[in-house]
Formats: sequence, C-alpha cells, structure tokens
Amino acid sequence: MASRSHRRPPHRRRSVLVPLIALSAVALLVALVVALRPGAEPDTVRAAAEPSTSSPASATPTPTAPKATGSPKPKPSAKTPSPARTTTRPPARPSPVASPRPAPRAVSGSAPLAGRIKPGTTYKGVATHYDAADGDGACLYGPSPDLMVAAMNTTDYETSKACGAYIVVRAANGASVTVRVTNECPLPCAPGQLDLSKEAFAKLAGLSAGRIPVTWSLLSPSTSEKVSIRYKTGSSRHWCAVQALGHRNPLARLEVSTGSGWRALTRTEYNYFLSPDGTGCGGALRLTDIYGEQLTVEGIAVRPDAVQPTRVQFARH
Repeated sequence: MASRSHRRPPHRRRSVLVPLIALSAVALLVALVVALRPGAEPDTVRAAAEPSTSSPASATPTPTAPKATGSPKPKPSAKTPSPARTTTRPPARPSPVASPRPAPRAVSGSAPLAGRIKPGTTYKGVATHYDAADGDGACLYGPSPDLMVAAMNTTDYETSKACGAYIVVRAANGASVTVRVTNECPLPCAPGQLDLSKEAFAKLAGLSAGRIPVTWSLLSPSTSEKVSIRYKTGSSRHWCAVQALGHRNPLARLEVSTGSGWRALTRTEYNYFLSPDGTGCGGALRLTDIYGEQLTVEGIAVRPDAVQPTRVQFARH
C-alpha cells in the first residue's frame, strides 16, 4: 500500500505540459509571422548584401567588378596632351621666326644715271674677235672664269663707264651669246662695234668669218654673286683708289663718307675711283648703279690688291 502513495497522478502531468506546448506554439507562430513579413530580413543580412553609403570607403577594394558607367576617365598623359588641348590651346611661346629681309627698293626702269648704253635700247654694229688670253683687260677686273668677255669701242666705253656691263649679242643667223665688258677696243673700232673673245665669237659664227653684223642690248642678269671691293696697289689712308667688282648692273657712282656727308670720287679710265687726298679711304662706301639704286658698304679696310666680299648686290631689271 505504501508504494502506491508516491506515484503522481497521470492527469496532473498532462495539465503542466499543455500550457507549455501552447506557449511554445504561440512563440513559434509569432516568429514565423515576423520572418515572413515583406522587407523584414534581418539587418545583418542586408548589410552583407548592400554596402553602406554613409560609411567611408575601404582602403582595400572589394573583388567585385566595377560598374561600366561609374569608371573614372583616365587622366591625359603629361607627354601626350588631350585632343581638345592639342587643337584649341595655343603654344605657350610662339616659335621663333626669322625676320624677313626687306625687298630691294623699287627703282626706275628708265635708268636715269646710264651713260651711252641704256637699257631697253637695241644697238647695231659689227662683231670681231681677239685673243682674250685670261679675260683680263682695261677694266682691270683680273682673269675671267668663262672667257665670255668683250672689248667695247672707245666711244661707248666712255672712260670705263661700260666696265662690268652684261651685253646680249645676236647674230643675223639667230645665234646669241651673253658677254661681259672687261676691255676697251680703241680706234679703228667704230661706235657700236664689239670685239669679242674668240670663245664668245664662236657662239655666233665660225672664226673664219672674221667680222659679222650684230645687234646688242644691255642685260641685267640673274646671279648669285655679291659685290666685292678692292683697293689699288699703293693705297693708304692718305691716297687711295677704290674698285667695285661683281656688280650686276653698270656702276654709275662710287662715294666715300666724309663724316658730314658723301663725296663722289672721280672714275678713271682704268676703272678705279680715285681719292687723291685720302678722303674716305678705309671708311664707308656708297655704290649707285645706273638705275639709281644705292648700296652702302662698311667695314672695308685699306688692304691693297685684296678682294674683299660684301653681302650686297643690285636688284635685277
């Protein structure tokens, strides 16, 4: 009988379990309702899926690929400017450009300082020939490089005014040759007559012809040569004779600087300009051609017999 009094009645254990089961069911139901509510995933899940917009960027980038629309434009290289700068931005400093040289001063085509030989005029005469040797003559230029030279009759030579003139000579058969006056042909050479070197005469006719009718006219040729200056033997600061060589057009005047102006020197028959008292010897020179163009030359020392080049030349006509 004693052993039966210590056993719990079956209906009391069941009464305790029922409330516990009920409470557990309610809690589970509430949890399911919360979990299944739209947009109600836990904050820890949302933070892992979406980066925060308010927190600073991490120093170590995430391994996910960047979006195409969010990629920054690359900076233009310092060595290769962007196309916009290349086409619209001017250089910081313009490239140096050499200053253009002034064009030769326009001169009159009438050649107001010409002597007997004038441009634009055709002269008639005869041509003969002589042995010109090295091409030197009364003009005292020295040897000629091509022997295309001529001796002018005394009348047209005009006390060496014709020296250095370029002449185009034409024969009746249509042949022509260009020569430079370097010598004088004394009488019996008549006005209009040219005594040509054998080499020049042969361009017009056979040497056996001896004498042929010709026409000739003054020429202002193309040349790359510059004018040169030479002082005659014996020149000094007290006496000098000055000569110009290589001038394109016939020379009309040579002047020396006196400090207060220009003084024209007298031209001799041997084609030097003479300063008997030494005025202007070694100083600045001014050359004028038959067209009136003037060239000023400085820095030419008195050095007898030395050919001293300049950087100037008369304009072509």
